[in-house]
Amino acid sequence: MYMKKLKKLTRVGLVGYGGYVPRFRIKIDEIAQVWGKEDGKISRGLGIREKSVPDFDEDAVTMAVEAGKIALMRAGIEPEKIGAVFIGSESHPYAVKPSATIVAEALGIGPDYLAADLEFACKAGSAGIQLVAALLEAGQIEYGLAIGTDVAQSKKGDELEYTAGAGAGAFILGRKSGEFLAQIDYFSSFSSNTPDFWRRNGADFPSHGGRFTGEMAYFRHLEEGIKCFLEGSEQKMTDFEEIIFHMPNLKFPLKLGQRLGVKEKQLKQGLIVKQIGNPYSASSLLGLCQVLDKVRKGKKILLAAYGSGAGADILSMRTRSLLLTKRKRGPKLSYFLEQKEEIDYSQYLRKGGYL
Repeated sequence: MYMKKLKKLTRVGLVGYGGYVPRFRIKIDEIAQVWGKEDGKISRGLGIREKSVPDFDEDAVTMAVEAGKIALMRAGIEPEKIGAVFIGSESHPYAVKPSATIVAEALGIGPDYLAADLEFACKAGSAGIQLVAALLEAGQIEYGLAIGTDVAQSKKGDELEYTAGAGAGAFILGRKSGEFLAQIDYFSSFSSNTPDFWRRNGADFPSHGGRFTGEMAYFRHLEEGIKCFLEGSEQKMTDFEEIIFHMPNLKFPLKLGQRLGVKEKQLKQGLIVKQIGNPYSASSLLGLCQVLDKVRKGKKILLAAYGSGAGADILSMRTRSLLLTKRKRGPKLSYFLEQKEEIDYSQYLRKGGYL
């Protein structure tokens, strides 16, 4: 395999971030009981206790706006200075009508900005970060906003019903070193035509390849993608204090960590899947929000997102001292994780529009 040397970014960093998770939760055991599954077996196997559920009036756009507000609060910049808005999602509310312009309008951005919706399963949000980083490095914009947001959808009774959650992670990137909460050093991607997960036009719910979504899809792309990234950037896994992998469940990122020689403590801070399930495009980004809420200055972070279809995005960054001050602005992710309300299966169906 050809290994390309990665170019180190010189003027790209995070200047604001924010995460949002709906307050409603349903226990995985509650779902399993409805379908006659053995008590506790599925939740133990997946490593997920409960998943987040959007309310009647919440969708990918409304959650993106909530996360974006927090990111702006932390960045402390005028919204009009943002020159690009990318919204990554599997659940854009319109088939033809951009989510990006709705979110930008609600946040007070524009009209002088580039807007685009992105779709690449669970890595659509991280793809947005990479696009913003490239525009910044090229000197085309001063600030850019990338958001991963999803009202994760699943057919009732399908395996995905136990894990598909909801949430949004928003990141504002800039070029001014004095504003960096974390400096982004490198990014790369690893892609192939691997149809492990899909939803055809007009279908209400996605389909998937069952066990095929593991070895040939998730593990292959992340493992090989990370190895290419490390070789191309001349880094090692041991260089990173904090590592965030995409989290379709708890066992996949832990298993991937074992394969790559990662210690569990390097993954611990970002493993929020057991509390909210898998909010698709927001999964790894919310893990990054959790890490940024807790990590100290001068620490190296590796983010590795996976998207079915299939591909992996890998980024590395170093935290700055300003992070410790600015993360106090606005609610941390823990606020949304703790302010929760448990619902039963009938309430879950009503909120999802199934009744």
